[in-house]
Amino acid sequence: MNSENKTTRDVRSSSPLWGKLGVGLLALAVLLVGALVFLGIRLSQANKANEEMVQLFELEKQEMENEYSTFATQYDEMQILLTNDSLVAQLEREKLRTQQLLEELRATKASNAAEIARLKKELKTVRAVMRSYVMQIDSLNQANEKLSKENKRVRTQYVEATKKVEVLQEEAKNLSDKVTLASQLDATGIAIHPRNKRGKETNNVKNIVKFAIDFTIVKNITAPTGERTIYVRITKPDGSVLTKNSGATFAYENTKLEYSIKKLIEYTGEEQSVTVYWDVEEFLNPGEYTVYLFSDGVMIGERSFVLE
Repeated sequence: MNSENKTTRDVRSSSPLWGKLGVGLLALAVLLVGALVFLGIRLSQANKANEEMVQLFELEKQEMENEYSTFATQYDEMQILLTNDSLVAQLEREKLRTQQLLEELRATKASNAAEIARLKKELKTVRAVMRSYVMQIDSLNQANEKLSKENKRVRTQYVEATKKVEVLQEEAKNLSDKVTLASQLDATGIAIHPRNKRGKETNNVKNIVKFAIDFTIVKNITAPTGERTIYVRITKPDGSVLTKNSGATFAYENTKLEYSIKKLIEYTGEEQSVTVYWDVEEFLNPGEYTVYLFSDGVMIGERSFVLE
């Protein structure tokens, strides 16, 4: 009996079929390991990009808070140096406005890109107003040596704060260079083709029966794949929106916006060309029209065009 089992094992081990099966299993194992390694690398890259993006947003918010806080303090210091009641009252209003914007910024999450962008624009105005008041105070106090020295101290503090902001901006730029792929979609190459009833392009509003709108969704390996809805908003020269239904709206920031066209696409992360159409059934005025593209509550592109 033992002799027969030994003979059977010898036959199996020497069989070509068993040898091929072993090679096949080994190759399959190698492929599986390679796939797992590749997947791990891609996931690691995506996680790193997301972490760096969060750092970028937090750094930008910190930079803005620092500058708002500095301006509010400088308004207090400038008020102490002045005897002009009218100018003191103006500075008080600007200080309160600056403090209000600072509180809004502190209450805003770093991930709220739209609100951060709004407060960043407001900061430019605050900066310009601050500079104008510094100039006024310098002019009013040229004859007063003590006030002149205090204003110099204020200007020095402003320069130091500006340098700190510049350092933060440079750090933010370095992070921005690393985070070259954001999670949101981006549309480029937006082109509008007004067409007459024969399908030829025309800019004469009387002859236009259709708009063909072409654009490209750029490649982004960090953006989630799957179904994505693109909202196209076409505004007329008077600012009103071309729409077939007043109830056709989408969420944008803290409000609802009307849209002209809704397009559902299957996004794969690769570059993708998209075309949408608008049938002109309303009266069109000559002037500048604008096409805005939105996805996931973010404006991803815009393009203006003129009709005669």
